[in-house]
Amino acid sequence: MRSNLIFIGMPAVGKSTIGVVVAKRLGMHFIDTDLLIQEQEGRLLREIIADVGEDGFLKIENQVNRDVNVKNAVISPGGSVVYCHEAMQHFKEIGTVVYLKASYQTIKRRIRSPRKRGVVLREGQTFKDLYHERTKLFEQYADITVCEDGYRIEQTIENVLNAVESLGK
Repeated sequence: MRSNLIFIGMPAVGKSTIGVVVAKRLGMHFIDTDLLIQEQEGRLLREIIADVGEDGFLKIENQVNRDVNVKNAVISPGGSVVYCHEAMQHFKEIGTVVYLKASYQTIKRRIRSPRKRGVVLREGQTFKDLYHERTKLFEQYADITVCEDGYRIEQTIENVLNAVESLGK
């Protein structure tokens, strides 16, 4: 049995919010890998991205996530972790990957300004382009998919717990 749960999904799906509650309910640790990155680098994510660019940030993100070595934890990486092949392979080995899925409309409603939220868009890329690009990767890596559309956060948490339980965690 893989002892960890790894939450993936777009920014604003609630990876950290839902992750903390799920961890409490299951008696697990909670780890937000964006905080690990900031701790290791000694600065905020947006400062790292401003200094080393998107590719440099992805290298750091890959290394930090790949090196996470825990048991009995809910792990919440940043949305861009799905671009980090080594990190995702590591997560598949040490846990069950839970994709918190929400429609583009839901995400857009929750995030008024993607850039302020720290979402990195390539030159000429729209937030909608990014959503569709990442969705394919989230679906590829997911062991469990929990759709949030039309549910309040409490119900999404119950849906996650039910899905994990039925997987026989």
